[in-house]
Amino acid sequence: MLEARAAVRGLKEYHPPLGGRVGLRLDFNENTVGCSPRVLERLRQLQFEPLARYPERESVERQIAAHLGVDGAGLLLTNGVDEAIHLVCETYLEPGDQVLIVVPTFSMYEIYAAATGAQVITIPAGAEFRYPTDEVLARISSRVRLIAIANPNNPTGAVVARSDLLRILRAAPDAAVLVDEAYFDFYGESLLAEVERSPNLFVARTFSKAYGLAGLRIGVLVGSAAQMAMVRRVSSPYNVNAVALACLPEALADQEYVRQYVAQVRQGREWLEQELRSLRLHFWPSQANFVLVRIGEGHDTFVSALRERGILVRDRSRDPGCDGCVRISVGLGGQTEQLIVALREAILARTQLWVQG
Repeated sequence: MLEARAAVRGLKEYHPPLGGRVGLRLDFNENTVGCSPRVLERLRQLQFEPLARYPERESVERQIAAHLGVDGAGLLLTNGVDEAIHLVCETYLEPGDQVLIVVPTFSMYEIYAAATGAQVITIPAGAEFRYPTDEVLARISSRVRLIAIANPNNPTGAVVARSDLLRILRAAPDAAVLVDEAYFDFYGESLLAEVERSPNLFVARTFSKAYGLAGLRIGVLVGSAAQMAMVRRVSSPYNVNAVALACLPEALADQEYVRQYVAQVRQGREWLEQELRSLRLHFWPSQANFVLVRIGEGHDTFVSALRERGILVRDRSRDPGCDGCVRISVGLGGQTEQLIVALREAILARTQLWVQG
């Protein structure tokens, strides 16, 4: 009887709660108001011809490379950051290799790495979710072929200091070091400038968050030209669809739209964190477009209470070290005001239940 590979049969399944997402969606860290109007106009102008032929990504890749200030030979457009992670794993991992990840973090690092038959070594984050650089350095050996780091991290919003990232890069010259900068726009610090000096460094970005293109599934992977030539060998030549390729230049050209959105999200993040302090809820300062909050006992009831009030948030209590935690994405002004009203009501309802109990 036909069976999947043993590595695949043993994989953890990832089940995003996509059904019935009605209301203010603060559960997936999406852009809460959508993409630039220029993108919508480009969509309206699309004719049959681009959709009837295979997509050509090279010209758009040149534009992205110029925007990022990197060598075009070292840049590949991908089907979201997910594919970028997958390609790095497929290029460099074999059964018996080791992969280092600090948890909690984005689930797909472990899933894609484990699917190759590699051994995934999870290292718990330090106190207050600080990145345990010394512990990571201590685990580096000749068997380690990939170190995946989300910076800022999901679901905590914590960041790794540039100096620590460089220490890891230098300590693991035979391993691919993937720095996932999906939330770069809300943080502002990047390791892209190090790519040309560090042949084992890969940097991934997405246009799903600040740019509001999650539905088009488009991201970018940057590395040295020599290493990216290897990555391209395992990539489909048609991995990014024609609609995404048509819209991305318009999204990129409207930097004022992105700047305004990011500035408003940062303001909303500060407002939300201030409210969480006043409610005496423990949270972790975030450099992304979300905040992780420890609700504690009754966190599932809290999530349901917000849903009843038209707001979706993400229960992350099953993540390592996140018992009783909920992740809340940040929207714009009126959306944050709506969230805070619902937050106060949900906390009050929970308190009353405790008193009655």
